[in-house]
Amino acid sequence: MTIMRKFLIIVPLLSLLALSIWFAVAAWVRLGGEPIPFYGYVAMAGGVLVSLLVGGGLMALVFYSSRHGYDDLSGGDK
Repeated sequence: MTIMRKFLIIVPLLSLLALSIWFAVAAWVRLGGEPIPFYGYVAMAGGVLVSLLVGGGLMALVFYSSRHGYDDLSGGDK
């Protein structure tokens, strides 16, 4: 891969990242409202943790299934 190709991939991705961060900060400031209480942060952290555990568990099952041949076609399906 040439340097120009890498440049043409990395620059748009970094600009999209910068734009999304700018939008998130602008929305956070403009839509401020009530401050989030401590239990709200605990609930968000719990939701993130549970989502990561479920996603990681499902990915582990996909890899396990693939490595042990459960995804292969059976004799009648060929």
